[in-house]
Amino acid sequence: GHKVVVVTHAYDKHEGIRYMTNGLKVYYLPLKTCYDQVIFPSLCSFFALFRNILIRERISIVHGHQSTSPMTHECLLYARALGYRACFTDHSLFGFSDIASIHVNKFLHMTLSDIDHVICVSNTCRENLVLRAALHPQHVSAIPNAVDSTKFTPDPSKRDPNRTTVVMLSRLVYRKGIDLAARVIPSICAKYQDVHFLIGGDGPKKIVLEEMRERYQLHERVEFIGAVPHHCVRDVLVRGDIFLNCSLPESFCVAILEAASCGLHVVSTNVGGVPEVLPTSLIRFADPEAGSLAEAISESLTMSRRLVPSEMHSKVKHMYSWIEVAKRTERVYNDIMRKKGPTLVSRLLRYMSAGPHVGLILCCYAILLSFMRVVCQFVWPPSSIECVPDFFSYVPNNIISYAGSSIARKRHPSSHHSIRERESDDNGEVGHGSEDN
Repeated sequence: GHKVVVVTHAYDKHEGIRYMTNGLKVYYLPLKTCYDQVIFPSLCSFFALFRNILIRERISIVHGHQSTSPMTHECLLYARALGYRACFTDHSLFGFSDIASIHVNKFLHMTLSDIDHVICVSNTCRENLVLRAALHPQHVSAIPNAVDSTKFTPDPSKRDPNRTTVVMLSRLVYRKGIDLAARVIPSICAKYQDVHFLIGGDGPKKIVLEEMRERYQLHERVEFIGAVPHHCVRDVLVRGDIFLNCSLPESFCVAILEAASCGLHVVSTNVGGVPEVLPTSLIRFADPEAGSLAEAISESLTMSRRLVPSEMHSKVKHMYSWIEVAKRTERVYNDIMRKKGPTLVSRLLRYMSAGPHVGLILCCYAILLSFMRVVCQFVWPPSSIECVPDFFSYVPNNIISYAGSSIARKRHPSSHHSIRERESDDNGEVGHGSEDN
C-alpha cells in the first residue's frame, strides 16, 4: 500500500523521469556534480522544483541517505520548511579528529537537529552517529541491510578444482584497504602456489595493485576484471572459494553477506560493524595489519575446503531478509507519522543547539526557506499542481495507462477486469532507458 519515489541528480545520460521495475519512479534533477558524484551546495536553487515533486506525488515522508551528500542535507531542510516529516539513514563511519570528519559531523549536527528519526545500518554505526551528531539515542534505530538470497546462490561447479581462488570485489579506494591488500597478496602467493586472486572493481587505488602485480611478476596469479555491474556480481563470486574484505572503516558491508550467500568463506578486517554481520563459523577476522590478514587467509584456506556452500547459503537466507528490513522501516515511518509536527519557533530553537554562530546562520536559512515557501504558495498554489496517478491506475477498455504507453496486468483482487502484466526489460527497467543502480 506504500509508494516510493526516488529523487536524485542527473547521472550522465540519465535525466528527467524514469520508471523502474514494479513502478519505482526516479526523478533525475538537472543538478551537476562537482566531485565524487555529489552536487555543489546550492542552498535553495531547486527548492521550488522539490516542492512541486512532493505535491505532485502526494509525499508524506522525506527519507534522506548518505551523510556526505549536499543534496541530502538540502532536501531534508527543504522538507522541514515545507512541513513534511523527515527521516535519515546513515551508512558510514567517520572519526572525530581529521578535517573532513569534523566538517561532515558539523553539517550532520546542523541538519539532524531537526529530524523526526534516524536509522543506522549497525549498532556500531548508531553509537558513532549519536556521538558525531549529538543525537538522543532514543531517536536513532539500528536496522541492518540484507541480501536477496534468491539472486546470490552457490554454484560449486564454477570453481577451479586445481586451485583456491580468493575474490576481492569493492571500490578500489583507500577506505577499502587496498594498500593493505597490496602488501598481503605477494606474501600469500609466495607461500601458496595454488592460490589465485580475482579482483573486481575500479578506483584511484587500482594503480597500487597493478604496480604490485608488476613488481612481483604475478600476472598469472592476480586477475583484474574491472568494474562489475551488480547483476554480474554473483557470477564472479561463485568462481571463488574465499572472499577477502580489507576495509579500514566499515559500518556494515553488504559484500560479505553476498559472498557468504554464494558459499564463500569470508576473511575480513575486524573493524566497525563488520563483527555484527556474520557468525564466526562463516567468517575469519583479522586486525587491519598485513601479517594478521595473511595469517587469517592461511587459516581460511584449510577451513574453506570443509564448508558446504549450500549450508552457508541456508544460514544467510534465514538470517537476513529485505522483507524484514521493510517491516522494521515501516514501523519507523508509522511512529514518525504519529508525531505532531514542530512549529517554526520550536525548529529554530532546535537549530540553535548546533552552536551560537552556526545555529544563528541555520536559523536565518530556515527563515529564508519559510519565506520561499510563502512565495511558492502564492505563485504556484497546490491547487494548480496536478497530482500524478499511481503506477497502476485503471482506465476504460481494461487497459492500464503507464508512462505514455499501455500495458496489461493480472486480475486485481478488487477489480473485475482481467488484464495481463507485461514483463520488464532484461536490464530490470520498464519504459524509458536503463539504470545502473
